[in-house]
Amino acid sequence: MTWTADEMMTVAAARALRGDTRCFVGIGLPSTAANLARRTHAPDLVLVYESGTIGAKPDRLPLSIGDGVLAATADAVVSVPEMFNYWLQPGRIGVGFLGAAQLDRHGNINTTVIGADYADPTVRLPGAGGAPEIAASCGEVIVVVRQSPRTFVDRVDFVTSVGHGSGPGDRERLGLRGRGPVLVITDLGVLEPDPDDRELTLTRLHPGVTAEQAVAATGWKLRIADGVTTTEPPSEHELSTLRALTATKEKTA
Repeated sequence: MTWTADEMMTVAAARALRGDTRCFVGIGLPSTAANLARRTHAPDLVLVYESGTIGAKPDRLPLSIGDGVLAATADAVVSVPEMFNYWLQPGRIGVGFLGAAQLDRHGNINTTVIGADYADPTVRLPGAGGAPEIAASCGEVIVVVRQSPRTFVDRVDFVTSVGHGSGPGDRERLGLRGRGPVLVITDLGVLEPDPDDRELTLTRLHPGVTAEQAVAATGWKLRIADGVTTTEPPSEHELSTLRALTATKEKTA
């Protein structure tokens, strides 16, 4: 079977989720990947959405965090204050799954504004939502985002959600509980923070993608790890499940 770059990215992101982990899911690419994981290799994955649903098992992709299918299929529905004050901030959620409009070399995320002037930006984005708390308090964070110089910038225009700040020690200094971004999964490959200075480093390429392509799609001088590996292509089961899942959203929309 052939696949698209977006399908490879989604499958790779889904594979990063394992077991009965509690996963705080962002809408969009993260939600697609998390629901794919639950339908394939991780049926016990606990999907948590910002609206207060815990253990949601939607039979289609939700259109938003307020989609009724999440509450209708959840193990529990709690208030938004309880979700943040009891579940998220004390560290009871293992993985945060986020997207980004901009991402910098240390994994900081911008979903607020594009442009240097906050009061008069080039583009005003949807905003933070729960992402800053997810990035701060989940045990670890996985970011799923398409890679281009427009998205992968040397320094984000606005820090909506802290990744690794400007390097080692910043998260601790700010009092952030979680480990921050441990994986950035794109349509080209996978990046991981360097253990010494936390700068994102290319560790894996998707099939058919070259290191030169990844470098050209990055707004800083991208580091490439020694012994970069290649992502295992999507299986027929993963692709057919993903396509059936995305078809449900198209029908709903």
